[in-house]
Amino acid sequence: MADLSAFPIAGKWPAQHPDRLQLYSLPTPNGVKVSIMLEETGLPYEAHMVSFERNEQMSPEFLSLSPNNKIPAILDPNGPNGEPLGLFESGAILIYLAEKTGKLLPADPAARYETIQWLMFQMGGVGPMFGQLGFFHKFAGKDYEDKRPRDRYVAEARRLLGVLEGRMAGRQWIMGDEYTIADIAIWPWVRNLVGYYEAGDLVGFDDFPNVQRVLNDFVSRPEVARGLGIPSPA
Repeated sequence: MADLSAFPIAGKWPAQHPDRLQLYSLPTPNGVKVSIMLEETGLPYEAHMVSFERNEQMSPEFLSLSPNNKIPAILDPNGPNGEPLGLFESGAILIYLAEKTGKLLPADPAARYETIQWLMFQMGGVGPMFGQLGFFHKFAGKDYEDKRPRDRYVAEARRLLGVLEGRMAGRQWIMGDEYTIADIAIWPWVRNLVGYYEAGDLVGFDDFPNVQRVLNDFVSRPEVARGLGIPSPA
């Protein structure tokens, strides 16, 4: 049985199955990237809810694994060379899990880097820009009388959707016929933009039929449907 006692986070969130990969997360766009990836690969794991309402992301135990106080984070008891490995940052976790399982990241070097390129497009553009739009449209920023900040992110969200619209023309997935970690990274954020953030009309989502088509295909996957609800509230 794996010994996780050296990791403070395992004390706050005890593992019922210490030989399985441990996921510390919430069902947010970044969080579900990893739960969907785990469902897609079939890798055994145990999910732990990190409660923002209880400020658990700022606890010393969580910060010991994720010093940037962001979810998701993982603790793999069967890491490289058989040693436990902790990781934070969803993009890094996706690459790690793809390489660990040999799934959802092309083996061909050119296709591999092209996939990572689109993963970085999400990490550096889609996530931050859609998130800012959510703040200014749905959360505290919606009360600002000056709508120029909101409109800046509306314009940028539309631009990013336009990039995706062009990419998806004639394609089933980001990389064509092959479903990859790039899809797992991007489509939860698109779903959140038009769902939870309720910004579909604001960004003119009807102008992006290819994006709509692929988003529908993505959420129809059984593994995605399961991953979107993990971790479930206690």
